[in-house]
Amino acid sequence: MSGEQIREDPPTTDRASASELVGEELAIGYPTTEEPVVECQNVVVPAGEVTALVGPNGSGKSTLLKSMADQLDPERGRVLLDGEQVQSFDTKELATRLGLLSQENESPGSITVEDLVYHGRYPHRGFFDSVSDEDRAAVERAIELAGVDHLRDAEVGNLSGGQKQLAWIAMVLAQDTDVLLLDEPTTYLDLHHQLRVMEVVQTLNREENVTVGVVLHDIGQAARFADNLIAMKDGEPYDWGPPKDVVTEELLADVFHVDADVDSESDTGPHIAPHRALDE
Repeated sequence: MSGEQIREDPPTTDRASASELVGEELAIGYPTTEEPVVECQNVVVPAGEVTALVGPNGSGKSTLLKSMADQLDPERGRVLLDGEQVQSFDTKELATRLGLLSQENESPGSITVEDLVYHGRYPHRGFFDSVSDEDRAAVERAIELAGVDHLRDAEVGNLSGGQKQLAWIAMVLAQDTDVLLLDEPTTYLDLHHQLRVMEVVQTLNREENVTVGVVLHDIGQAARFADNLIAMKDGEPYDWGPPKDVVTEELLADVFHVDADVDSESDTGPHIAPHRALDE
């Protein structure tokens, strides 16, 4: 696997005990679409690994992720979490197993970062239960991992875009799930915060044995941080596998309409040198 080629050290996760997410014979659409937006015979987010979904705008990445997270019912097919259909879990039970950070995150601007992170503990508590020592430990771990300790008392509405995204990531980390799905977590962030977010994702995978699926626009970033890539084109997977195998000049031309050279031997994953945009 290319994970050993794009990481400074091999991952420390015990993949045998990690969770796996699988989609089978999927056709996914919206009430406003006559035909499915995504059709996928088989898609796997392997246990204990980081899998990035990449592709141009409108290729179906976010739609597929929403369906895998049980936020969008497929018209056909099924999604399995460790062999069980995600629809078979009740909402709270699924939230203890699978976390989703979507593109649309809204909270009262006056809430503090620490209070936002505590919201991630809702699946683990009854309606009338008070905060437990386990909740406090999970919140402190999430705040430390996301690197937002210095922001814990700040109001979310006063944060920059990058700081806000890290606060939301801390909240979903406090949820303490086996699988974490993130929909474009680095979009609109400066380079510093993009790298910070991806480093948090990689640390979570390495040290906490969490299976990660993440939608990314930047294929170079995906190749650096992911064990596997799923390249989407026109609502279907174009290719899947380790970055070294998937990121080719042919893929960049066919999927992204970019003429580029690819150095597949780079220590940090395939290095892409784009030259020009190709006609679509």
